[in-house]
This record gives sequence, C-alpha cells and structure tokens, in this order.
Amino acid sequence: MTTLMVQGTTSDAGKSTLVTALCRWLKRQGVAVVPFKPQNMALNSAVTQDGGEIGRAQAVQAQAAGLAPHSDMNPVLLKPNSDIGAQVIIHGRALTSMDAAAYHDYKQVAMSAVLQSHQRLSAAYPVVMVEGAGSPAEINLRAGDIANMGFAEAVDCPVILIADIDKGGVFAHLIGTLALLSESEQARIQGFVINRFRGDIALLQPGLDWLEARTGKPVLGVLPYLMDFHLEAEDAIDTRQTVKAAETLRVAVPVLPRISNHTDFDPLRLHPQVELTFVGPGQPIPAADLIILPGSKSVRADLAFLRAQGWEAAIHKHLRYGGKLLGICGGLQMLGRCIADPLGLEGEPGRSTGLGLLDFATELAADKQLRNVSGRLCLENAPVSGYEIHAGVSSGVGLERVAVQLDDGRCDGALSADGQVLGTYLHGLFESSQACSALLRWAGLREVQTVDYHALRERDIERLADLVEAHLDTRKLQALCGL
Repeated sequence: MTTLMVQGTTSDAGKSTLVTALCRWLKRQGVAVVPFKPQNMALNSAVTQDGGEIGRAQAVQAQAAGLAPHSDMNPVLLKPNSDIGAQVIIHGRALTSMDAAAYHDYKQVAMSAVLQSHQRLSAAYPVVMVEGAGSPAEINLRAGDIANMGFAEAVDCPVILIADIDKGGVFAHLIGTLALLSESEQARIQGFVINRFRGDIALLQPGLDWLEARTGKPVLGVLPYLMDFHLEAEDAIDTRQTVKAAETLRVAVPVLPRISNHTDFDPLRLHPQVELTFVGPGQPIPAADLIILPGSKSVRADLAFLRAQGWEAAIHKHLRYGGKLLGICGGLQMLGRCIADPLGLEGEPGRSTGLGLLDFATELAADKQLRNVSGRLCLENAPVSGYEIHAGVSSGVGLERVAVQLDDGRCDGALSADGQVLGTYLHGLFESSQACSALLRWAGLREVQTVDYHALRERDIERLADLVEAHLDTRKLQALCGL
C-alpha cells in the first residue's frame, strides 16, 4: 500500500494535471490506482456513484484511473458562497456553511473525515495518488493544515513538488517553498517536476543542475508546454478557444460572482462552430445568437448582480430580436417568477423576484439534490445525460412544457411557448453529442458538426500519460509508488 502526494509551489502549478497523468500512466501498467484530494475549494463539482459531491478535477482523475467517481476521493469540499464563507461538504454531503474563522476551528473534525476516507482507499487500492491544494508554504494556513503537509505528515507519505516555469521565477518558487517548510516536511519532498516548459531544454540544464546541487533532491523531469490541450479546470474559467470555422454560432455567458460548474461550457469552447464569449463585470453583453445563464452557488445575490450590470435589459432586448436564452441550474431558477430562500441557505433569508420569463417559482430546501441522470431532450428527442446539483425545488405551470424527460420518469426544466427560452437543472448537457447538436440547431446553427467531447478528454488524458513516459524519470516514479 503506497500513498504518493503531489504538491505545488502555487495554485495552478499543475498538480491536477500531474495527478491525472500519473493515474493514467499507472493504469497503463495494470496498477490499480485511485486519486485523492483531502480538501478542495472549488465551485466546479461532480456527482459520485454513491450520490455524493466532489471536486470536478477528482472526477477527471477518476476517469484517468478507470474508476467511477466516489465521495472518498475528495472527502472535504468547500464551495464559496461569499468572500469570507463557504458551504462545507464532508464525504459528499453538505453539512453547513461557515466563515473562514469557524472553519479553521473545524479543521480537526475535517481531518478525521480525511483520514477515514484515505484509510478506506488505502485498503482497496495499492496506490493512492494524492493532490495537494494551493501551496504548502502558505504561512497563515499552516496551523491545523489538512490539505498539504499536514496530511502528508499524518499518513507519512512522500511528496513530489511541481512548479510552473511559464509563470516565471520557477527556481525561486521551488527554493522559497522548500525554505518555508519544517525539516521533517522538507525531507518528505522526494523530487521536483517543472511544468509548462517551452524552448531548448539544454538552456535550462544549468539551472536544473544548480537546483539538485543546492537541495540534494532530484529533478524528476521537465514537462513541456502542451498546445491545444484541455483538462477541465478546477476553478478558474478557461477562456481559450480552438480555431473556428467560417460559420459560427455566437454564444455569450455572463460571468456571475459565484458562477458554478462553468465546465458546462467546455464543449462549446472547444466546438469549431461556436464562438464563446464570457462576459465579465462592467462589460455589455455582445450581440449573440444564444445567451446562457450559468449555474450559481448564490442565486439571489448573483441575480442582483446581473441586474446591477444592466444585463437584464440586455437579455430582454436579445429576446425581442429573436435570440435564444438558456438557463442551467441556478440560471434556470433565475428564469422563473421568484426565488425564495426561507432558511438562509445561500445568504440572508428572503425572496427575490426572478426574470419572469417562465411561469414557475423556486424555493431553496435544506436537502440538496445530487443525481447522475439521463433522458431525452425536448429538442429532436435527442438523448442527453448529465448531473443535478441543486438545493432549489421549482414548481409551476410553466414547467408543463418540459425541457428533458428523464429516464427515471421525472420531468426536468421547461421550454417557453414561443420556443425562445429553455431552462434545465442538468449540468453537462453539452457533453452529450446529439443533445449538443440539437441545442446548437435550436440556437440557429444550420449545419452542425458533431464533436465527441468525451473522446477529446480521453485523448488529452492519454497525451498526459505519454508525457510521463517521455519526460519524467519513470524508474524513480515507480519506486515512489512502491512498484
């Protein structure tokens, strides 16, 4: 039984990417490996086979390992619902919301949940591949740490430290991080990986030699910068796009302060016939064929923000000119008459008036709905699959024209009588090729090119495993994995 942990000098250093790569590399060798992240803070999440909720990155890592996502893979998930507070999800279930100070006091309880999950995974898999969070050298967060070295010390596991050379200052990042760790923590680091290198490796070699001589620790390899590469973002919105065809559908997505599961839009961003624009604060919604209201962790607050930006007027103008409007999860709730939060689940208790484009109301309830679902889209009867993560319960006559007929007999969402407005609770609906094509035709694209999003993701996971073989010291990695 071996546990190996990947920590990073900064956020977005490449921890998720390296863990994904190592999971697929080990799977290729016939090794049963399981991904694990003790604590994650992200608004991109996935529903697990046991009906829980984990970070989206761990679901992708599970795919790399050939496993179905399970709540033990990410036992503590924090979903920010304000600048100082977050919903706390333990073993896949939302327990409560806490501010940062209260959660700091709660960490001992959270660590117990982390160790329980790790123990179960260690008993079932010979290799547990662990991803840290942020940086282990955040001085203000080191007391009671459960995400980085605090976990590594608790389970006595070796650590690989990865740094992003594309950000600049890679040697300062590595040496500085090492210097801020205790002696026992420094001893845990068994090697360095440098990520996103461009250029002639010979020009970097003197720096690598100096680093090894200075620290006494090996450089396990240098990973090149991958062009045309996609891996679902843990939290930050990825705005990169592929080369687009001559005829494109213009899609605009207002970026709300608590936008959630924005990975919903990755299939559109990568589609050769879709020009996707994320509209930020202070920006007008541009002319578009389709506007999509995304999911939200704080629907009422984000709806107020949408209005303050002047986007509500822009949406009504868009509809008057014949454009299409799609709401997903929290975006669906905004389309209705009102949103009530009597328990104060997402902020102060109260009620907000919706956009009034569909005749239904939503009330937030304590029990969150977590389901992986499949069914048929009302458009072209296209097969669709996705997942539900929401606290709201919607009801009203506007839901009688359903958006999706689910295979379990339930109905989901709504389509307006004029066919211009569609809302659904389903995240991930653009990942279903036929449903994506049907939605693009509904929005105005005449000849739609079918894109297999799952094949694209699998292709890039394979590319990552190829990089491990070509650029990392696989003998040392095998030894670190107990092979």
